[in-house]
Amino acid sequence: MNKILEEIILNKDDGYKAFHSKLVPGIENILGLRGPIAKSIAKKYANTDTGSEFLNSLPHTYYDENLVHGYMLGFLKTDAATLKNRIIDFLPYVDNWAVCDSTVANLKSFFKNTDTVADFIFGCLNSDNVYTVRFGIVSLLSYYVDDSYIDRIFEETLKIKSDEYYINMAIAWLYSVCLVKQYDKTISVIENKLLEKWTHNKAIQKAIESFRITKEQKEYLKALKIRN
Repeated sequence: MNKILEEIILNKDDGYKAFHSKLVPGIENILGLRGPIAKSIAKKYANTDTGSEFLNSLPHTYYDENLVHGYMLGFLKTDAATLKNRIIDFLPYVDNWAVCDSTVANLKSFFKNTDTVADFIFGCLNSDNVYTVRFGIVSLLSYYVDDSYIDRIFEETLKIKSDEYYINMAIAWLYSVCLVKQYDKTISVIENKLLEKWTHNKAIQKAIESFRITKEQKEYLKALKIRN
C-alpha cells in the first residue's frame, strides 16, 4: 500500500462516508475522507516522488484517492503542457460530479492564462465521456465567463445535446453564471429558448438565487420559464 493511501485510510471518517455517499449515488468505493483533509494530503505530497508515483498509479481503487489526485493536479509546480497531459491522463477515471468539480476548483494555476488552454477546454465538450464534458463545462463557468469568451461559450455549448443529468445540470449552472456575469448577452439565449426545456428552467432557477441578479431581472426571468 502506498503512503498516500495509508494516510487516506488513517483519516477516513465512517460517519462522513455515510453522509457523502448519498451525494454521489452509484459510487460505492468511498472511504469517507473529508474534502479539506484530502486537499491537505494532496498539497503535502504534490511535488514529491511519492506524489509522482501516486499520479502514475491510475486507476486508483477508491473514490477518495481520485479526490486527492484531482486536488494534487492543482498543486503541481510544472508547465501548462505537462499539467494538461496529467489532466488528460486522469479524466477517463473521473466518474462522478464531486471529483470533477473539486478538480476544476483547484486548478487555478492551470487557468492562469485562459487563452493558452482554451482550445483544450472547449475540446472537452466533444468527448464521449460524461465527466470529461462536465469538466469542460465547469471549467468554462469557473474561468471563462467574460467578454472574450461569452460568444464562443454560446456557440459551443448550445451544440450539446445530452440526456445525461450531470451534463445538463452543468449547462444550467453555466448559463446561470452567464446571466449573472453577462446578463445583456445571455438574456437573448433565454428569450429565444435555445436551451432544452429542463436546462432552460433550471438555469433560470439558479440565476434567480443569485443576489447579483436584480429584482426586476428576476421577475423577467420568472416570466420566461417554459410552462408546458
